[in-house]
Amino acid sequence: MVSKQSTPNSFWDFWAPLIFTLCFYIGIRQYVIEARYIPSGSMLPGLEIQDRLLIEKISLLRREPLQRGEIVVFNSPYSFDSILGISSKSSFMSCFYLNLPLLGMIPGLANPACDAYIKRVVAVAGDNVLINERGQLTLNGKKKVEPYVTKYCSLGNNGLSLCRSLRGVVPKDHVLVLGDNRSNSWDGRYWPGSGYLPIQEIIGKAVWRFWPINRLGPL
Repeated sequence: MVSKQSTPNSFWDFWAPLIFTLCFYIGIRQYVIEARYIPSGSMLPGLEIQDRLLIEKISLLRREPLQRGEIVVFNSPYSFDSILGISSKSSFMSCFYLNLPLLGMIPGLANPACDAYIKRVVAVAGDNVLINERGQLTLNGKKKVEPYVTKYCSLGNNGLSLCRSLRGVVPKDHVLVLGDNRSNSWDGRYWPGSGYLPIQEIIGKAVWRFWPINRLGPL
């Protein structure tokens, strides 16, 4: 007697591995680690345009990013600063689609609320900060030495600068982030709201540069 063989479910045989792979990828990217590239010169000279970085997220699940000097990736101010004209965030899936390489290149589809920014944490909750017109940092009454900053804002003949200054105390559950390239960085000095980054808007911490190969290494 010959047993009847079961008919394979061709639909699930084909789609199940793809769906599992996609869900696995989304889960890893959302909660563990993802790759990002540097689109601008706001973090020069340490991070150059088109550098590829790994952004890890696990450590931020266990603690707040309260260490000054860390480089963090965070949601666009257009997604949390109501003065910029966007009162609510775009959905996760819509931003996911827009961040796909091909879709992101289509004119007219870009959404500034779906962008991500990369800056350095220079002050944490409770810090008294002063950023002068050159972009130099005074933290809790002491001038801060920042070896990673080489591009400060220049002063004109009248002693004035095109860069903005900032003075205040970092509020609870916030940090102050600045670009290393103080002369060309749209950071907390220019956001029309409070200028401070809510901790819950931080996506992850930049930990490793994997491209170009000649500058591969930890950050």
